[in-house]
Amino acid sequence: MIFNSFFNFTQNKLQYLYENSLFLQCLDKLIFVSILAVIFASTVCSSDAIGFIALITIFLTFIKVLTKKGEKFEPNTFEIWLLVYFMLVIVSLAGSTLFALSLKGFMKTVTYLGFYVSAAHYLKTNKNNIPYILGAIGLCVSFEGVIGFLQNFAHVEEISTWQDVSKLNPEEVMTRVYGTLKPYNPNLLGGYFVAGIPSLFGLSAYFAVIKKYKFAILSAIMTLISVTSLFLTGCRGSYIGCMVIFAGIFLISAKYLWKNYKNLYLSFIAGCFALFTAAMLFVTSLRVRVLSIFAMRQDSSNSFRFNVYQSSWQMFKDNWILGIGVGNKNFREIYGLYMRTGFDALSAYNIFLETAVESGIFALLAFLGFITTLIKNSVRYVLKSANITNVIFISTALISICAVMVHGFVDTVFFRPQIQFLFWTMVAIVSSILYSKKV
Repeated sequence: MIFNSFFNFTQNKLQYLYENSLFLQCLDKLIFVSILAVIFASTVCSSDAIGFIALITIFLTFIKVLTKKGEKFEPNTFEIWLLVYFMLVIVSLAGSTLFALSLKGFMKTVTYLGFYVSAAHYLKTNKNNIPYILGAIGLCVSFEGVIGFLQNFAHVEEISTWQDVSKLNPEEVMTRVYGTLKPYNPNLLGGYFVAGIPSLFGLSAYFAVIKKYKFAILSAIMTLISVTSLFLTGCRGSYIGCMVIFAGIFLISAKYLWKNYKNLYLSFIAGCFALFTAAMLFVTSLRVRVLSIFAMRQDSSNSFRFNVYQSSWQMFKDNWILGIGVGNKNFREIYGLYMRTGFDALSAYNIFLETAVESGIFALLAFLGFITTLIKNSVRYVLKSANITNVIFISTALISICAVMVHGFVDTVFFRPQIQFLFWTMVAIVSSILYSKKV
């Protein structure tokens, strides 16, 4: 890559400075701390504050590759697709009729992808710190799980209209918890759980493998609390994402449990299914919430999404080559020309439709190529690798990525920084493990 030639030049020129600077030699530790800071800040800080910390991570990584001898970028196959996607986003920005608004959205995209590049580059040479990063995510998810539990018992009031109660009896109305994520929204918390709960499953398996059973049991308990809080959010998209998480765990664990523990394995799956069925039967508000998924136009939230899909599809058909430019502010301005009266929206409520509307059909194809190649290479690694620790790590990340993508079919909280940074951290974990296999 041409960039690597440039970095090699600057590294040769700055080698003396690096060898005699305590700050430069501590860059790896500072990058690690900044990655953890982004994860922890996501639970309590504003979007701007989280983004600022991410920019620090990007800046430290840039200084590192400029000064440390031997540092270079070697992309995996799926990262080439991501690079193509980013280049198409730049073209979309250049062609946007609302360039100033689109530029703001573009800078957010640069921050997210820059953080990913930084995290992946760091983990490729520091894979021993993956458990700590998963541990940080697990702590944050556990914290939100406990907060959600407490909010449910406190019967917190809705901050805005989060569910259609016009046709419900009082006992059918769910107390929707929203945690501490800003802006307060149960769908955002549900999406955060979908992205983060796999880390708790992964930690439980990892601690069991290294025979730290107390930590494994604690991780399993916090998993149960967090899954319960996920259902208390009332976010129906996250319910679907949660099913993807369990399906992924059952499929991957079969590699190690099916042959020797077939009966126990099937009994556990049956127990999980029975527990879910019992919850549906005995918790009226949960049953009503789940069944509303299939109510189609009879549920106002569903009907609202269908109207947004139709309007967004018209936007895409009129701007199918380059899109309208990235960013929710840009989207909202142009959406006003297409929306049905009374159905204003901040996004397309589908991340794939949103990508197509914002950046065009070719950007969507590049993004799909990125996701498909990542999943294919990850599954191949899981099936063939004998390194159980790496299999746990890559499986954790893969399940999180797939669950977020499925949830994204019916919501766009994916574009919130709390979920974006978790998503790209998971992709970075996949990248580091696949890179080590290639090397």
